[in-house]
Amino acid sequence: MNTEIGMDADVERFLAHLVVQRRASEHTVAAYRRDLYRFVENSGGIPTARIRSHDVRDFAGKLHARGLSPRTIARHLSSVRSFFDYLVRHRELGANPAIGVRAPKQRERLPKTMDPDQTARLFSERAESAIDVRDRAMLELLYGSGIRLAELVDIDIRDLDLANGFVTVTGKGRKTRVVPIGKAALEAIEVWLAKRPDGSGREPLFTSRGRARMSSRNVQLRLKRIAARTTGNDGLHPHLLRHSFASHLLESSGDLRAVQELLGHADISTTQVYTHLDFQHLAKVYDAAHPRARRKPATSNEDRSTP
Repeated sequence: MNTEIGMDADVERFLAHLVVQRRASEHTVAAYRRDLYRFVENSGGIPTARIRSHDVRDFAGKLHARGLSPRTIARHLSSVRSFFDYLVRHRELGANPAIGVRAPKQRERLPKTMDPDQTARLFSERAESAIDVRDRAMLELLYGSGIRLAELVDIDIRDLDLANGFVTVTGKGRKTRVVPIGKAALEAIEVWLAKRPDGSGREPLFTSRGRARMSSRNVQLRLKRIAARTTGNDGLHPHLLRHSFASHLLESSGDLRAVQELLGHADISTTQVYTHLDFQHLAKVYDAAHPRARRKPATSNEDRSTP
């Protein structure tokens, strides 16, 4: 690496690495780009090889002086640390100058959740029109399976296994996982598929007009409208449903590892404590614990007999 060249070229190579090698999403790459070019600007365009720990600490200090939260500063530092890690791994730097530089301490903040009664009100409306049926299916799947917004809009019809009650979703890092679909969500999806414009298995499950895939923004707006009508509060967002899914399931089951597996967390510090749980076990925990996932027990011959 030419020690007199500024950081811009190195940053662009790192971003290309995220896209090609790590298959990061557009949103993730955009976040790295924004954070790293703030660091480049703060560093005054000096060559990458001349960056030292005090430059990184100066960057963190200026972000703090601008009033950015400890969480946001930590994210910027994580981006910078990952960038220099990449250069060290490719032997373009001898050491990572961001190692040991920490953000201001932040208060631990638990995610907000809805209680089961609040959640139940979201499903109090009767779905009549095709749009209402589609929105109900999206709502049921988000809360019933705990999937992310990006995972929801990325689902194609071929990803569904309605016979067995599973859907394959693509999460962060383009990693796929199979998650169970509860009875309420299964029924809602089947009603939507009956009203949805005919399409092949490669077409999106949720469409806006005709066969166009729903955008994330459109899903967010639709959820807010549902919440405003049913609860009088339009503060609903997809991640609140995900947090509520995890909270309600954990409260009922006490099985932390199963909940972690269902959520599809990819962070290594979390996955290190996982054990490999098969889908049948996950489905059993899910069916027994989630408020809207309990399926009807199979009817035996004895049950069908006339008294």
